[in-house]
Amino acid sequence: MRIQHTGVFAGDGAIPAQRARARTRRRGRVVRDLRERGGRGPRALTFAAGDVVVVSGLPGSGKSTLLRRAAEGRGIDSQDARERWEARMPRLLPYALYRPLVRIAHYAGLYRALRSGAGVVVHDCGTQSWVRGWLARAAARRGRALHLVLLDVDPDTARDGQRERGRGVSAYAFARHRRAVGRLVDAVESGRLPRGCASATLLDRDAAGALRRIGFRAPV
Repeated sequence: MRIQHTGVFAGDGAIPAQRARARTRRRGRVVRDLRERGGRGPRALTFAAGDVVVVSGLPGSGKSTLLRRAAEGRGIDSQDARERWEARMPRLLPYALYRPLVRIAHYAGLYRALRSGAGVVVHDCGTQSWVRGWLARAAARRGRALHLVLLDVDPDTARDGQRERGRGVSAYAFARHRRAVGRLVDAVESGRLPRGCASATLLDRDAAGALRRIGFRAPV
């Protein structure tokens, strides 16, 4: 199933375009809503070579799990940087004390990936719009597009996801995430994509679980 103008394909069990409720927006921007399909969504999302894909959603919604399963080694996840630093640090040292180092390492790795020109899939917490702006500008400079994959998961399910992974966020931080992600979902549902985004794909937990590949076409 080809989504016109965005370089996005859904393959391996894709559902018909009218059932996916794909809507072409002005300037060729597209919103694809794959929620409430009982897991009958696409098994793959494929983008143009060199594009940048941002995966956003609440903490515990399944972003890191999706990247590890489907991004084919192209995933850039701040959680990976955190785990590398945790392995080096004394066990009782609070994460807050070395969080700045983790963030520096994460963004340095992301910068290198963007400089390479290869397609990348980036974990995004949804609260930092400047990151999406940076990624959009980086993609535009090399003549490529930015795409948003947004996990729309209810807060209770996200909290369960945090407990399953054994790592949660504070009530204050979670409330901040809820507000930011809620605004993002509302905007995408109404067709207002973040600045610089060529397309957005809305997923619920079942649709995200059905995805086995987020990848890129070979360069021409």
